[in-house]
Amino acid sequence: MVRYGKEHKQATRQRIIEAAGRRLKSDGIDGSGVAVLMKDAGLTNGAFYAHFESKDDLVAQAVAHELSMQREHLGELPPGRAGLEHLVRQYLSVEHRDHPEDGCPSAALLDEISRGTDATKQAYTEGVLAFIDEFAVRLAPDDPQSALAKVLSVYAGMIGTLQFSRALSDRRLADEVLEQGIRNALALFEADVR
Repeated sequence: MVRYGKEHKQATRQRIIEAAGRRLKSDGIDGSGVAVLMKDAGLTNGAFYAHFESKDDLVAQAVAHELSMQREHLGELPPGRAGLEHLVRQYLSVEHRDHPEDGCPSAALLDEISRGTDATKQAYTEGVLAFIDEFAVRLAPDDPQSALAKVLSVYAGMIGTLQFSRALSDRRLADEVLEQGIRNALALFEADVR
């Protein structure tokens, strides 16, 4: 029997988390069984419990990872409001709408997370608040705390706009919803921070 070191086990665990993140965003939490999640990672079901206590454990880890990646992406954008405008346009793009597996876990999974386990909700809350904090620093660098309510509102609006656009069968209308969502978010950035 071949024994693998800690690095191999950690790399395998990370591969499972990353593959699960994509699948969960594509098919939903309830639509993604352990067998499919493990197959996506190139592993058998038997390897699952060597890395996670349960599917719920994997879901919480995948949600945390996805939000961490979203926060890292924000850090790679141009500084200040230019980066925020880029984020809004990218977030409310046709490409993001049409490829949920590559996008935001909030827009893809929020309804399921709200019915999920306490661990998943905790992972989501911690991850989204870290993202929101960085967002607020860009909007109001001198007093990020003053921008938190605005940032939460803009982010919630972006999530809802993207979800709504995904649900519409009329492609033209769905595109118009995205365009209006961009205008709404950018207008909120310009409003006074109180």
